[in-house]
Amino acid sequence: MKVRTRYAPSPTGRMHVGNLRTALYEYLIAKHEGGDFLLRIEDTDQERFVEGATENIYRTLKTVGMEHDEGPDKDGGCGPYIQSERMKTGIYMKYAKELVEKGEAYYCFCTKERLESLKTTVEGKEVSTYDKHCLGLSKEEVEANLAAGMPFVIRQNNPTEGTTTFHDELYGDITVENKELDDMILIKSDGYPTYNFANVIDDHLMGITHVVRGNEYLSSSPKYNRLYQAFGWEIPKYIHCPLITDEEHHKLAKRSGHSSFEDLVEQGFLPEAIVNFVALLGWSPEDNQELLSMQELIEKFDYTKISKSPAVFDYGKLKWMNGEYIKAMDNDRFYEMAAPYIREVIHKDYDLRKIADMVKTRIEVFPDICPLIDFLEEMPDYDAAMFAHKKMKTSLESSLEVLLELLPVYEAQEDYSNQALYETLTKYVADKGCKNGYAMWPLRVAVSGKQSTPGGATDIMEVIGREESISRIRTSIGKLQAALGEK
Repeated sequence: MKVRTRYAPSPTGRMHVGNLRTALYEYLIAKHEGGDFLLRIEDTDQERFVEGATENIYRTLKTVGMEHDEGPDKDGGCGPYIQSERMKTGIYMKYAKELVEKGEAYYCFCTKERLESLKTTVEGKEVSTYDKHCLGLSKEEVEANLAAGMPFVIRQNNPTEGTTTFHDELYGDITVENKELDDMILIKSDGYPTYNFANVIDDHLMGITHVVRGNEYLSSSPKYNRLYQAFGWEIPKYIHCPLITDEEHHKLAKRSGHSSFEDLVEQGFLPEAIVNFVALLGWSPEDNQELLSMQELIEKFDYTKISKSPAVFDYGKLKWMNGEYIKAMDNDRFYEMAAPYIREVIHKDYDLRKIADMVKTRIEVFPDICPLIDFLEEMPDYDAAMFAHKKMKTSLESSLEVLLELLPVYEAQEDYSNQALYETLTKYVADKGCKNGYAMWPLRVAVSGKQSTPGGATDIMEVIGREESISRIRTSIGKLQAALGEK
């Protein structure tokens, strides 16, 4: 049998990291076996529908490289692929009525007030369990209520005795007491199917073989299985994934600031790094390789190796991983993505490509660029004490001497390319008979006002040019002279 998986999101906002992982695992399962990956939009919960969310789903899947084989825009013979459109065909009501005829479901006409009266509090939590009141209605009573236009829902008729066992690919066989199974609603009072019911109908009709979802749905699985069994349909393989938590081991919430794919992109993360990181939230290849392309993920993915333990969203690891992807980027693509951040800070007529080259190996996310290069636009205020560096064996006196000797040399130099500037500096070091750091440290501080910079002193001088370089060296000489004069 051909493997067929589906990603079935609800258009209710940004794509949560957990939903992205579900989509990714569904995609990898299908592609690893040469199967089909379907996209189905589950928009039956009209109250939670968010304008533009459907378009966002398409955009996200395209951005991360998960192309669906069938979907609303690619009919593979199982359409429509949008539940609200499927509902117009009457398909859900048709199957619900079939269950009613089999005694596996029933009409419920209970009012909101009666349902409220059934609520109880268990361990401080409000619980509502339906008491099968309407199951006792005669066929004549049901028909009379329907003819009178009374509002109704259709409920699943679950047994109250015995047990139900279902199989999960990770958790194995799980058995639950039937008395714990509430008679869940299949068709709501507005005529729309519930998420649970529509899932079963659509998955069967679309030939879905593997269903990936969060392990919070484990408790719902027995109800799903009873529906499959009531229809006499083959049950798909279930893969329930572990919870994703923050670093405090709480469920990853929106307030964390990085719970959605869009949050992470806005924070300067690359889509391919996000996908790689999300793939490892609960799974890892046998060789423990951490940096994996989509093609490598497809080749190595084995859903039977998914962990049952909660997966921790390690933000620091994601940043490291993103930095590795940035280092490996094509220079043209990197510049295209880095330029907007560079322009936030740099307004002078500098070579932005050279600046991009300087920062590429120094950042983990793109917003890191701004604080790294702000000194290029404007020299920061700094303390002359920065010139003294034990490791470089520099002091205020030695730094002043170096700068006074280099100033006329660089004033006379016309070629301000990094190579020419560096050759001048290395010649000075050789002639003086000192170590590189003895001269390079004071020059770097003089032209940057910082202890750490992307690129060395001559890289900086090439970017800011001859006039600005000379001006900064002179200012630093004055700062050193003033500091020494105060001693």
